[in-house]
Order: sequence, then C-alpha cells, then structure tokens
Amino acid sequence: MNDVSFFTPDDIPSEVLAYAGTVKQLDVGQSGKVGLLKLVLVKSDDRTLIKEQVAEAPLHLSKALHYEQDFPAIAYLYLASTSGGILQGDRYRTDISMKEDSIAHITTQGATRVYSMECNSATQMINLTLERNSYLEFIPDQIIPYKNSRYYQKVNLNVDESATLVYSEVITPGRIAMEEEFAYDICYLRTAAKNQKEKLLFSDVAKIEPKKQNSNSFGILGQNKIVGTMYIVSERYPEVESEISSLFEKQSISIGSSILPHDCGIMIRILGNNMDEIKEVIFQITKITRKIVIDAPFSSVRKS
Repeated sequence: MNDVSFFTPDDIPSEVLAYAGTVKQLDVGQSGKVGLLKLVLVKSDDRTLIKEQVAEAPLHLSKALHYEQDFPAIAYLYLASTSGGILQGDRYRTDISMKEDSIAHITTQGATRVYSMECNSATQMINLTLERNSYLEFIPDQIIPYKNSRYYQKVNLNVDESATLVYSEVITPGRIAMEEEFAYDICYLRTAAKNQKEKLLFSDVAKIEPKKQNSNSFGILGQNKIVGTMYIVSERYPEVESEISSLFEKQSISIGSSILPHDCGIMIRILGNNMDEIKEVIFQITKITRKIVIDAPFSSVRKS
C-alpha cells in the first residue's frame, strides 16, 4: 500500500485496504501528504502550558489559550489543517501527551472534510496519553465524508486510572446541499483504550459503508442521519451517568449510554438529524463532566 509507518499492515482493515492504489497526482508518503503533530502539555504554576510541540504540514496547532478567568488551569487548543480537508492518499498522525495534573480542552478549527477520491483512501491516527490526575476534553468538530471518499481513523487512548478523558466523534451523511447524502464509500472509525499498565479496557468500531448497506435500516442509523459517540473514561463515571440522565428525555434526538468494560467509564451514543442539537448535547455532557471531575465552569468554545 506504499504506506507510511503510522500504521502496520495489520492495523488497516481489509475494507479499507481494498481501495489501495497509486495516487497519480501525489502518491502516499510524499511531501504534504503526511501530516504529523506531537504535543506535550504540562501543569506550570496555575496553568497548563505547551512543553513540546512538533508540527509537519498540513497539520497545525494554535497556541494555548486560557479563556476561563475563574479557572485559568484549563488550556484551550485548536487543531487545524492548511489543506482545508483530507485528500486521497493523506496520512495523518496526532500524538497528544497530558502530563501529571495538566488540564486541557482540544478541538478542531472546523469540520473534518474528507474530499472525494478517485483512488486510494485517507487515514488518520490519534494517540491520546493521559498521565496521573490529568484531564482532557478532546472534542473535534464533525466528520463530513464527500462523495466517493474512503476514510479510516484509529484512535488509541492511554488513560491513567486517576485521569479523566472526554472524547467525542460525529459522523454526518456528507454534503446534503450538494445531494451527496450517504454517497461516500466507507467511513471506518476504530477506538481502543488502555490504562497505564497497558491493560486493554475496551475497543469499539463504527463502520458505515452506504453503498453496501442500507444506512437507514434498523440496527444501523434507522431514520437518523447523524451519529455521535462520546467516551468518558474516568473513575467518576457513575456520577456523570447519573447527572446526564435528564438529557435522555430529549424528543428530537436519541441518546443512550453503556458502562464500558472493566468499569472504566461510559460510552454515549447520540442519533439525530440536526447537527446543532447533537453538538449541544455533547457540550452539555462535557459541561457536566467538567463540573463533577474538576469543579470548573464550561464556557462556549470560541471559533471564528
């Protein structure tokens, strides 16, 4: 597959490998096709700061911002791409390490747009490592798969038992205004979590292949078009689950939660047809979790 070292051959599912092929315009592994971002965050006095940062185009990272005047320990950071989206043959990797007692909210500058593809596919690996008593909210904007796109994302979570991670991902049906609803080939998301002893806590897969399956059938999306997933890995999860139960009563969207294996946290699945409503639920759950775990306020995330 002429791939880069982000993935071993065993890492990539056969459903994605089926699209292997040479990209005539600019092949896999060429300059500009391999995005790399490495970030280390540390607690310094009363704030979380960037200790180490490495970025290779097209991936880019903002400086650490501190919006919460009453709780300056939280660092807000924005991930961005100079390409505006993910192209065929792109291989991205993001490594984020939260050192002891560090606190951060990380999001993307905008939606992850996976552009149309004539050949090959696009892959992204995200590695999040949380050390003792650290706290991270990783809340990227939605994934928008364009017509004929093929996207594989692997997320590795390494979370100390004393730390808390709030992670979310949202898959949309594509560019509805361009009549590209469920016109992509495959969107395959795989998430796995381990603790500080390398013990596997859970593994989860979300795979949608609209051209091979009826996405609106029972057991997949039903009458919904958007699916969101949240993983809250924390020893405080029983309190969070109790507090978010009131959100399950919303009429326009469907929400359900499950306790993750080894009692390491909870998974929340959100189904609906309105992106703003789903995003609001994600923010509300994040707000509740933040209050319970670190007793801090949650303001609206600022984006321009």
